[in-house]
Amino acid sequence: MTRIALQRHYAAMMPLVHIGQQIRERGKLDPRLVELVLMRCSQINGCAYCLDMHSKDARAAGETEQRLYLLPAWRETTLYSESEQAALAYAEELTDLPSRESVPDALYDQLRQHFDEAAVVDLTLLVVTINSWNRINIALRTVGGNYKPGQHG
Repeated sequence: MTRIALQRHYAAMMPLVHIGQQIRERGKLDPRLVELVLMRCSQINGCAYCLDMHSKDARAAGETEQRLYLLPAWRETTLYSESEQAALAYAEELTDLPSRESVPDALYDQLRQHFDEAAVVDLTLLVVTINSWNRINIALRTVGGNYKPGQHG
């Protein structure tokens, strides 16, 4: 069960909330791509609350069921654009950080073919933020399954 109800401490979480709001307001990243990246990081980290939230927000943003179902195997399908593939690869690399040599130049160069500098900054902040939320929700054992689309946005 939940260790701490985040709702009681939501004010302490506002810096993370504001980062997400600012990324969305700047509009450098497609809203559906934002949700795909948030979901993919949450899949890697195993955060049920964030998976519930972002799968529902992705659908509300117009994402298809098929693309959501195949997201864990995005490399094995043609359903994702080259820019989405670059963003997902970058998100996975930042989430896993297997070594100090993470984010090789080839991956960064691929990313820059599809996103300008400001979009790369926003994508990086997006991944950092969702990894923080995943860790908070996992540590506090926030229960997933009751999120309503748009509830936190």
